[in-house]
Amino acid sequence: MSKCLVEFDKIGIAFDGRALLDSINMTIHEGEIVTLIGPNGSGKSTLIRTLLGLQTATTGRVIRHESLRIGYMPQKLHVDPTLPLTVKHFLALVRGVNKKAIEPTLNKLGIAHLLNSQVHVLSGGETQRVLLARALLNRPNLLVLDEPVQGVDVNGQVELYNLIEGIRDELGCGVLMVSHDLHLVMAKTDTVVCINQHVCCSGSPQHVTGHPAYQALFGVPGADESIAIYSHQHDHVHDEHGDILAQDEHTHCHH
Repeated sequence: MSKCLVEFDKIGIAFDGRALLDSINMTIHEGEIVTLIGPNGSGKSTLIRTLLGLQTATTGRVIRHESLRIGYMPQKLHVDPTLPLTVKHFLALVRGVNKKAIEPTLNKLGIAHLLNSQVHVLSGGETQRVLLARALLNRPNLLVLDEPVQGVDVNGQVELYNLIEGIRDELGCGVLMVSHDLHLVMAKTDTVVCINQHVCCSGSPQHVTGHPAYQALFGVPGADESIAIYSHQHDHVHDEHGDILAQDEHTHCHH
């Protein structure tokens, strides 16, 4: 059985008498991609903040494996356009970074050519890859990705999800993704957890999309949105602008 990296054990968070989260149970294992979904205001960001230690649970606990190292990728990067900041310098700001790892990491993500580019001129897809590179420089065994394809077109989204899956395969790390892109992300997900203050349903993509709680929140998938879309075959390559070049159940943690 793969190592359990994190267990959320009956996590509850209340603020001003209002429950933001209610008795959330969830586990993330090495080598597993878990996608957290839910409507706006469902508590996804609050749960992520709790995992990162930025928010204290009112009830319950987060059990972290002693070897846990998190690489976090935020939704967006805010850089003052008047501030001269290259990708190389931006990544060198990562605490404890081995500067020799910067270029190989960018190369792994297909953006080595951006090393000396100014951060504020990057496209949406390029920015997300730089943020992913920053998360990887920590040599994490858990990647926490908050809306990793924010601001990226559909072709770029598929590329990013393929990249994330490839990183999981190469490093054997766990991945926790927050996503709204339900149909595309399902192809790259082992476990889906749907929350709306509480866990509405969880399991494989096929199980969750057929669950009444999921369908009440997101609707019933039509014929053109069937499970077939989750096995999306990526049979073409994009250039740096995103244009097509060629067709070519878990045990709990115990510590």
